[in-house]
Amino acid sequence: MVTTTINQIHRLSVAPMMDWTDRHCRVLHRALTSRAMLYTEMLTTGAILHGDRARLLAFDPVEHPVALQLGGSDPADLAAAARIGEAQGYDEINLNVGCPSDRVQSGRFGACLMLEPELVARGMAAMAAAVTVPVTVKCRIGVDDQDPHESLFALVDACAAVGVRHFVVHARKAHLKGLSPKENRDVPPLDYPLVYRLKRERPGLTIVINGGIASLKAAQAHLAHVDGVMLGRAAYHTPGLLGEVDARLFGEAETLSAAQAVSRYRPYIARELAAGTHLAAMTRHMLGLFHGTPGARTWRRILTVESVKPGAGLEVVDAALAAVSGAQSQRLAGRVEAGEAA
Repeated sequence: MVTTTINQIHRLSVAPMMDWTDRHCRVLHRALTSRAMLYTEMLTTGAILHGDRARLLAFDPVEHPVALQLGGSDPADLAAAARIGEAQGYDEINLNVGCPSDRVQSGRFGACLMLEPELVARGMAAMAAAVTVPVTVKCRIGVDDQDPHESLFALVDACAAVGVRHFVVHARKAHLKGLSPKENRDVPPLDYPLVYRLKRERPGLTIVINGGIASLKAAQAHLAHVDGVMLGRAAYHTPGLLGEVDARLFGEAETLSAAQAVSRYRPYIARELAAGTHLAAMTRHMLGLFHGTPGARTWRRILTVESVKPGAGLEVVDAALAAVSGAQSQRLAGRVEAGEAA
């Protein structure tokens, strides 16, 4: 049972990454932190209303608290999709107003909606009327030639006027033409002070900052100015850092090691293998787990090479973990010997 308030859980959130994260990734992240808020990858209202709903919306109960992120612009469709998400058990429904990909723009959702704040507000009002769980917005500070000092406040104020109280702000503009989605994550400059200003001038709103945050040290610095921090690439490529979240940001538990996370994730892998899921679908999210530690390269090699083989099972994970443990033991023994020699 989740006993924390929505503001408390959003002190640290883990962002979805299109074509990267999925339900297996979220279970791994939950094995590292019990408190961070997890988000699904963006699902369009059309996919939810007309697609394979059982497959798209499936998640493991261990993932709570978990938010369903929607892409769409039609208020009626957003309300219907939100209602379905709540019925599936999601703790929050989030509208993506920040993704800049071409396919998103062609569907009139994502970052292009920064140009239509009143339409976003109508969609949020429809969602709020349809569900009892919180409805939230993830946005950019602006797009193309917009003045971020105007566009960000226009979107937030329009949504706040219909009752939205929670906003995740990626502190960059999105360029709808001329930059790829990857470039849109790096090229437009970050403007953290603008997001800080939003919190100062709208103190009654919950403001979570996102974009370019690569460490928990950086996250802690942001928390002096805003209510929460969302990690994306850092959490995916170096998931081991999430093992420190509960202790450093929530003051609740001891730091969880990568090896402990593997132990927690192992029963899930076993269940999914029995259900027919390929091992590589789960281990691909584990590649960066031991980043920066002895044996990390061997860990990645074993998982990458062996997980894709027919019939690959838990023995692959166990072998990779044994290799890491051996490398770390050798490093420790070397340090002891060096100390004794000194």
